[in-house]
Amino acid sequence: MHMMDWNGYRRQVLAGVGALSKLSPDTVKGYLALGGAGAKTAQLDARTRELIALAVAISLRCDGCITVHAEAARKAGATEEELAEALGVAIGVNAGAALVYSTRTLDAFAAASEA
Repeated sequence: MHMMDWNGYRRQVLAGVGALSKLSPDTVKGYLALGGAGAKTAQLDARTRELIALAVAISLRCDGCITVHAEAARKAGATEEELAEALGVAIGVNAGAALVYSTRTLDAFAAASEA
């Protein structure tokens, strides 16, 4: 059993984007242009780009991004093992960011005593 109905949710997200596209077509066209820009350079293959997208998606905590890019990664040939490695990188970077911001918080705390 899955945590949620990802396939149903993906359909809802895509329908919502379609509705927004009717209201603000240039916004969605701009978004699609951003997403497609990297593919035009052909430096990374689709599988790698989708694995990066999923690592970023968990960092941003975006379920919509997760469901759309999980399907795209699978279609691009990504394996579960590759996904786990990409997610491991994201986990490490997020932990590193928390570590760096912890030092900033300690610094802010120390500065507050000087005020």
